[in-house]
Amino acid sequence: MDWKTELKNNITTTNQVNDALNLNLTEEEKNKFKNIIDRYPMSIPKYYLSLINKNDPEDPIKKLCVPSILETDINGSFDTSNEASNTVVNGLQHKYKQTGMYLSTNRCAMYCRHCFRKRLVGVNDAEINKQFDDVVNYIKEHREINNVLISGGDSFMNSNEKIAKILSEFTKINHLSFIRFGTRVPVVLPQRIYEDDELLNILDYYNKIKQIYIVTHFNHPNEITHESTEAVKSLRNIGIVVRNQTVLLKGVNDNPSTMTNLMKGLTKIGITPYYVFQCRPVSGVKNQFQVPFKKAIKIIDDTKAQLDGISKCFKYAMSHPTGKIEIIGSIGNDELIFKYHQTKYNKDQGRLMKIKVTDSQAWLPDTI
Repeated sequence: MDWKTELKNNITTTNQVNDALNLNLTEEEKNKFKNIIDRYPMSIPKYYLSLINKNDPEDPIKKLCVPSILETDINGSFDTSNEASNTVVNGLQHKYKQTGMYLSTNRCAMYCRHCFRKRLVGVNDAEINKQFDDVVNYIKEHREINNVLISGGDSFMNSNEKIAKILSEFTKINHLSFIRFGTRVPVVLPQRIYEDDELLNILDYYNKIKQIYIVTHFNHPNEITHESTEAVKSLRNIGIVVRNQTVLLKGVNDNPSTMTNLMKGLTKIGITPYYVFQCRPVSGVKNQFQVPFKKAIKIIDDTKAQLDGISKCFKYAMSHPTGKIEIIGSIGNDELIFKYHQTKYNKDQGRLMKIKVTDSQAWLPDTI
């Protein structure tokens, strides 16, 4: 079965997931489940579904892809990083001086339950670019931009034709040094990569003009399989650099053993750990997946103590409205040290902060 057929056979309905995982949902539970996926769509490739241990009610892979009643909790925000304020033309954000972020699609191969763009993915395309020339012209006019992150949705859900067009235009812009794709496809639908010679040929061709980076998203060691390894290998064989962003998630990877095995597994298959992100306080996500700062920093410290230099080169950070803030560590007395890693405003560049946090606190206020 090729990846396009695989995608068409995704699990998308209450009855399908109930049967596939033997959930034995009551009619009342089915109605609640349906109400959730009407608001936050579900789409699970059968490959990824096969990674779930049906006998484990707390299976981490299941939590990443199967909706929970906790998604009805509206506490939080739908735009926790205030992305709207960074939009310079429809579908293009320019928050950090050197980087343009291009929202190329609202589709994903799988809709992750911890997604911070629940307002967008699979729901509406209001923030997705529809006039690509506007994006290209803005980037050409802003020479301070030295790289573009092609995001979404999932950038590898674009057609090969569209990916080729995007790369054709971006590689012509002299002041761009490299191009990034943000994608979870190597994890959830790896066949899209290793079975698609046309895609690999496109990436190979343009990678010879400007360096291409793939920023992917493994959250648990059980996602490192023969298939996902093959996808990563296919990319690395044509000279593409693969890096990983993980989100610290309650019930999924919030213990040093799991996080250690994940980081070791990633470096073993040639992926460099890039960030571990604090889960954002998104509506339908916040109370299900967020880990409080105090517990989180202990997990990160204990994880790094078990890792070699490459495996622990990631930064533990949060994507705050004012920038990426590294969460450095605890100094006792309920105080944590934070430092701006990237900033929206020049005044915050390099700023170091000592902030007192509560036992349950998992995010910082918008004004700090």
